[in-house]
Amino acid sequence: MVLAIGAGGGAAAFAALFVYLVSKRREDARLRFGRRQIDTVILFRNGVVIDHTPDALHLFDRSNLHGVTWQDLRAHLLPGFPQLPADPPDVERTWSSELLADARLDAVPSGRNLRVSLSTPHSGPALLFRAAVLDADHQMMRQICDNTPYPIWQTEDGALTWANEAFETLKADTGAVDEDECPFDLPLPIKRTVQTDRVSLRTRTGEALWYEVISRPVGTSWLHYASSINNLVEAEMAQRNFVQTLTKTFAHLPIGLAVFDRDRRLVLFNPALVDLTHLPVDFLSAKPNLLSFFDHMRENRMMPEPKNYNTWREKIYDVVSAAREDRYAETWNLPSGLTYKITGRPHPDGAVAFLIEDISAEISLTRRFRSELEMTQSVLDRFDDAVAVFSRLGVLTFTNAAYRDRWNCDPDSAFAEITIVDATKDWSAGCLPSPIWSEIRDFVLTLRERACWDAELVTTDGEHLHCAVEPVSSGATMVRFSHVAGAPASLKISEAAMRD
Repeated sequence: MVLAIGAGGGAAAFAALFVYLVSKRREDARLRFGRRQIDTVILFRNGVVIDHTPDALHLFDRSNLHGVTWQDLRAHLLPGFPQLPADPPDVERTWSSELLADARLDAVPSGRNLRVSLSTPHSGPALLFRAAVLDADHQMMRQICDNTPYPIWQTEDGALTWANEAFETLKADTGAVDEDECPFDLPLPIKRTVQTDRVSLRTRTGEALWYEVISRPVGTSWLHYASSINNLVEAEMAQRNFVQTLTKTFAHLPIGLAVFDRDRRLVLFNPALVDLTHLPVDFLSAKPNLLSFFDHMRENRMMPEPKNYNTWREKIYDVVSAAREDRYAETWNLPSGLTYKITGRPHPDGAVAFLIEDISAEISLTRRFRSELEMTQSVLDRFDDAVAVFSRLGVLTFTNAAYRDRWNCDPDSAFAEITIVDATKDWSAGCLPSPIWSEIRDFVLTLRERACWDAELVTTDGEHLHCAVEPVSSGATMVRFSHVAGAPASLKISEAAMRD
């Protein structure tokens, strides 16, 4: 019984193994016979295609092969068969593909005819599906490259191997005729690193086009991406022209100008700065920074020596901040006796400008004028006559000590300006009634030709005064009060008598 069962089990196992082996041989035979060669055939006569298999159209991505030559076929097969010769072979040749395994290209010449066949092994469904996916990605990438507005191209060993439509359009605009000609002249670096170049092209109409080209190494070739920078170049040229115009304008100014950019580098100066600071032109042209600029001025003794120069250097940044806020203005008294006025002004984009002006003559004139005024004031203060000068607008501009004592008036300490109206009120309050006050007011404020006149006055103390009204330069008027000698000065009139 056990032997029967064992024999039965062994027979069943043998039968199952026999069925598997038979099925395996059938499957192997099916796969072996299924791996047939599928050839793509193109027939040339006199160097031009005269016939082809239908799938040959996929090699060229076109609807017909009318007029296609060996050179056209070679250009499309080079990615997979880089050994193809430039001219059609005159003997039978075979090439294997480095791009697709087991693919082969056969060329069989026969007189004026040439038969070219491309054969590949039949692929499985997975490979066909993957090829379809890759083809869809390839088509999308081609559309992206062809529709981008920026020229993109590929070179290898200096030769153009691929380009998008924007490149071809630009190539046509520049008048390049040769198919392999590249309008961009790019000296590539020996080291295969990313490089950026600025290139200028000129169209057939003479228009200048500017591009920034980024070159990237990819495998054994180079990919180049060009973007138009016409607007940037035009802006830079406009800025350069503007700076040149400013330089020419500032060249005739007597005020020294030094403009520092946001990095505190000297970017603009005029000849007057060289004359005022005695700094060498080559030093200024080297774009020194702010600290170096002031250091050299100190060495040339063209600025006051600070008590602590190191602390002053630290405060330079405070000076820059004040200049950027339009708050910096100083007067430098130099050891040479010159006087400079330094002003800081803000400029766009974080820049700052310093104006250096020689005000020595102005300061000297002001000091001399002030000295003359002080001397004139001292001389007039020695006079016994009370003198007052009014401007053409009737404002009290000058008095001497005798006037201030007589009328108890100090214009320098007054809160507001003293006018001829205010002055006549004070005079009339200290004198007996007189009709000349209105006449004096009219005389001071009139603009017509005037002649000097005088009148006699009596003060409330009984003192007799001689009042002289005289026109002076610039439409001003001088009113002078002098004591009349020999008049009865002891007679005192009371306020009650004055009211009567």
